[in-house]
Amino acid sequence: MPELPEVETVCRGLEPALAGRCIAAVRLNRPDLRFPFPPDLAGRVLGRRVSHVERRAKYILIHLDSGDIVLSHLGMTGRFTIWRPDGAAQNLGEFYFAEEAGRRGDGPHDHMVLDLDDGTRLVYADPRRFGFVDLIAPGSRDGNRFLAGLGVEPLGNAFNADFLAAALEGRRTPLKAALLDQRIIAGLGNIYVCEALYRARLSPRRMAGSIVRKRGGSPRVEALVAAVRSVLAEAIAAGGSTLRDYAHTDGSSGEFQQRFDVYDREGEPCRTPGCASHIRRIVQSGRSTFFCPTCQR
Repeated sequence: MPELPEVETVCRGLEPALAGRCIAAVRLNRPDLRFPFPPDLAGRVLGRRVSHVERRAKYILIHLDSGDIVLSHLGMTGRFTIWRPDGAAQNLGEFYFAEEAGRRGDGPHDHMVLDLDDGTRLVYADPRRFGFVDLIAPGSRDGNRFLAGLGVEPLGNAFNADFLAAALEGRRTPLKAALLDQRIIAGLGNIYVCEALYRARLSPRRMAGSIVRKRGGSPRVEALVAAVRSVLAEAIAAGGSTLRDYAHTDGSSGEFQQRFDVYDREGEPCRTPGCASHIRRIVQSGRSTFFCPTCQR
């Protein structure tokens, strides 16, 4: 499913189309996705103006001038399509269903349609319906069931070597599992953790607490923080990674998958100069882990 860079890319595509616009009409074409639509969703957003769009972890947050927030998770196949007033769609990419392209919200998988005051139409489609939409009342964001308890943002100032060392110290769980714990770092997913661990030259199987030094600093932790930041920043700049159903709001495909060093490269040569090993794949907590057994210790 889309990870942090893909969700960030979607948010950046939605922001210029939605910010400052008033929601003129709302249509829900079914009662539920993964969860039921909030019963008062249509009434609460109708007539409200969008102030801005942001990402928190892997969630898209559409802020309204009333203080309400429309929260969306894309699941595995969810996507937003922006139909401009001239009738052109910004999401007619290779993963968009061709039979729905001309329907502007009436396709079999188009579940939520928002019309804006400038004639723009926003359509949320989700063939598998693993995504969902929630509505957060003013002042209740911190207590929302999806946002409460999330850790720091990996691209924020709070994510640094001191924080990560304190979070990992004494933890006897595999390092990869600790990095995927959303209570520690919000939004990190399987693909980019694999890539960051490779850059930091750390094995996904070693115990998380083993990279922390109690004295003299923790160079392994510092390297890991730098690797996480660089991988995410590069993936966002590349528009994310296109895997299966993911596509941008403008319909184009992400390109970062062309730069994978380890992910989905089982059996291929390690790209580290001078390394003769091949990328291995193991399963950790039901997820595929890709790594170089020689470079990553």
